[in-house]
Amino acid sequence: MSTPDGKKLVRSPSGLRMVPESRAARSPFGLEEPPWVPDKECPRCMQCSTKFDFITRKHHCRRCGKCFCDKCCSKKVPLPRMCFVDPVRQCAECALVSQKEAEFYDKQLKVLMNGATFYVTPGTTEKAETMVCRLSNNQRYLFLDGESHYEIEIAQISTVQILTEGFTPGEKDINTYTSLLENEHIMEGGNTRATGMLLQYKKPGSEELKQIKFTAGEDFNSNKKLSATWLAAMHKAAKLLYESRDQ
Repeated sequence: MSTPDGKKLVRSPSGLRMVPESRAARSPFGLEEPPWVPDKECPRCMQCSTKFDFITRKHHCRRCGKCFCDKCCSKKVPLPRMCFVDPVRQCAECALVSQKEAEFYDKQLKVLMNGATFYVTPGTTEKAETMVCRLSNNQRYLFLDGESHYEIEIAQISTVQILTEGFTPGEKDINTYTSLLENEHIMEGGNTRATGMLLQYKKPGSEELKQIKFTAGEDFNSNKKLSATWLAAMHKAAKLLYESRDQ
């Protein structure tokens, strides 16, 4: 069954999923379903080592694919990163991760798609332009709209630096997350207010690294708080993408 927004309902051994019809349209925040550990390879629970028998049944965690007893895999938790329609069975460790991600999907993702206003400075130029920045509805692009228009593909972003009040690029209280392409160390700064962001990214088909700077304007009044909230959401998005490389 397909929907007007280009998604289809599919059934897998793990449950019902609503996924984009085209793989190219899938969200960069998504995760693929893991292969299940074959039943014959797990005679015991992979958490507590309880032996499976007629009474003690085995269950597979929908997030990691490992095999557990009911006690160790009893929680059913939403898993939007795999596009599941309903909450699905997960082991305790995976359930904890999924519960932490739920806030991003419930709150930060909506903030990013609603957008915020920034002074945007492309490259090394000193000329800044007032632009509205938002995440596209399919979560694949950052759209920047003003007199100019930019589309930055999330999958091509290599580094996200969240700039905090009172510090300049390169100092210790800049929160830096490398999202997809590089292997740099993650540095977390203090709890000071976010005032801007530096992005480094590549255009499809090019190896040239481009940079763009976002600054929350002092004269945006009520928009200033919204811009800081948007930057905090982008910070969480970058962290999610970075950590998903190991999942």
